[in-house]
Amino acid sequence: MKNKITINDIASLANVSKTTVSFYLNGKFEKMSEETRQRIEKVISENNYQPSSIARSLNFKKTNLLGVIIGDITNTFANQIVKGIEAYAHKFGYQLIICSSGYDTEIEKQYVTNLNNLGVDGFIVQPTVHFREMYKKTGIDKPIVYFDSISSDINDMWVKTNNTEAVKEALNYLISKGYEHYVLVTGDPSILTTRQERYNSFKKTLADRNKSFEVVISDNNNNGDEVSLKIQNILDNNHNVAIFVVNCWLLSTVYKTVKRYKKRIPNDIGLMGFDSLEWTEFSSPSITTVVQPAYDEGYNAGELLINAIENKPIDNPNIILNCYINEMDSTLKDN
Repeated sequence: MKNKITINDIASLANVSKTTVSFYLNGKFEKMSEETRQRIEKVISENNYQPSSIARSLNFKKTNLLGVIIGDITNTFANQIVKGIEAYAHKFGYQLIICSSGYDTEIEKQYVTNLNNLGVDGFIVQPTVHFREMYKKTGIDKPIVYFDSISSDINDMWVKTNNTEAVKEALNYLISKGYEHYVLVTGDPSILTTRQERYNSFKKTLADRNKSFEVVISDNNNNGDEVSLKIQNILDNNHNVAIFVVNCWLLSTVYKTVKRYKKRIPNDIGLMGFDSLEWTEFSSPSITTVVQPAYDEGYNAGELLINAIENKPIDNPNIILNCYINEMDSTLKDN
């Protein structure tokens, strides 16, 4: 027997056609007798045959593979998203191919093309602002679900959190503590609609409440030292300051700087982050965060995509999940 047994070998050994073996591998047992099914099963077991998902896809146009494209796979938010997607996908026999785009549209295009060539059944994507335009030009026609950064296209399927309302709620909470000057620390808002929502909500909420504020933007080329210097300058020249960091990957940098002013926390300096990071509860001082249900976001995205692939009813193609505030030491001000 050859080292790599093929579907033709299985058919020959079981004395059935290749088509019958293919039916067996895809669970279509109603198309054969019980005796035939047991005969094929015995041959497969004895020869430890493992079918190729790619080869099967050529005949049946389905691989049970999902392409997942995330802006930055290294951050905690992305980890929880993937866990949520995987939890739902695993229940229905799907596997994930995960790519990290670095928020670069050209890299997104490469991944979409390559994943399509591998035969994925659909995509789950955290898109940059130019992704949809690029995707349409590829001519690829497979189900796609967006998460986190969404568009206003009514035909899109997407899952997101209530960014605008969550930022407003967070700022109203900080205002209730008596802080007077506010600082937003964010990644480049031009890249993701999520950042734009948080950025715009920050400015509008504070303008409506007649509070002074400023914005520190960290683009992909900025290192932690630049952000740290800007924060240090703000804290050296202002009092009663609340700093709101709306990207989890920036929070550790800001925290290291703010911690130098520990005696002023929380009565003169408040610090709030976005996303639940385990270390924020064990740091000293512990850090108040806006917690978004990233796992649930991923789980819902997985459900939407698999339902679309399998032509199941989709009651709600657009899902908004609510965030909540986890209050810790960094904002427990005696106002």
